[in-house]
Amino acid sequence: MASEKQFPELNTNLYPQIEPYGTGFLKVSDLHTIYWEQSGNPSGHPVVFIHGGPGGGTSPSNRRFFDPNFYRIILFDQRGAGKSTPHACLEQNTTWDLIDDIEKLREHLEIPEWQVFGGSWGSTLALAYSQSHPDKVTGMILRGIFLLRKKEIDWFYEGGAAAIFPDAWEPFRDLIPESERGCFVDAYKKRLNSDDINTQYAAARAWTKWEMMTAHLLPNEDNIKKGDDDYFSLAFARIENHYFVNKGFFPSDSFLLDGIDKIRHINTTIVQGRYDVCCPMMSAWDLHKTWPEADFRVVPDAGHSANEPSITAELVAANEKLKSIIKNKGD
Repeated sequence: MASEKQFPELNTNLYPQIEPYGTGFLKVSDLHTIYWEQSGNPSGHPVVFIHGGPGGGTSPSNRRFFDPNFYRIILFDQRGAGKSTPHACLEQNTTWDLIDDIEKLREHLEIPEWQVFGGSWGSTLALAYSQSHPDKVTGMILRGIFLLRKKEIDWFYEGGAAAIFPDAWEPFRDLIPESERGCFVDAYKKRLNSDDINTQYAAARAWTKWEMMTAHLLPNEDNIKKGDDDYFSLAFARIENHYFVNKGFFPSDSFLLDGIDKIRHINTTIVQGRYDVCCPMMSAWDLHKTWPEADFRVVPDAGHSANEPSITAELVAANEKLKSIIKNKGD
């Protein structure tokens, strides 16, 4: 991989806000239609942004990680999330469906290959997609690594992270009667799929607030307020819970680590906040040990969110590095 000396003055600042030059809806199954958009340079190097959650959806600020003069920036909302329909739907919603959707979108937009950018659950899906279609990926940037292993789910949803955020944990815990606290993921599944919409909303708010309160090293009130938005929370909580109950639909706990040889050749940067409580650094470390060829960047003063200043800077710089490599190949 390239050395630091080759890229001494990379930009680390977000690019200005831009509007899409194209948007649309792609019917990917008899049930699901996904929202997509393009911004930046229509003839630039394509990059696809894979959002987190699952169920989080995209936001306009996601475009700002990329140089709009160089990149053709593609954002899309995964099944059931954001502007995609039907909202918060769990039917026909698996990792493999999402991988197929990414391919359908690439073909729909007539893109031969593209750069892949994903954080949190987006890193999970980026790894799974790239291992399924390694010939379609020009480079990868992964942030807040989540491999969807049992120990990661147990850490965040079964009481591990509560040691650091007991005040945020108690409302999440207290929604569930003591008799059902043997497995919070299962207890929330029951409520998020209740026949009563108010029960669904209450569970969705509690689930979402727990994650939003722990996503930053320093509390971020705007992020926490997302938990008050029933429309956002329902998709976020229901779809996350659905994927976690089903173990990411992976055949084994170590599935993504076992597939690294398929993508070892892809130029990749891994960005990880040292104090990430949602996706603790043990997962990024395991990925780094399995894939030492990837550029591993530990951010010493950050938690989970891509919007924390030091993580943002590393993500922009990682895109700039890949941009330089692509430009040099073209020379």
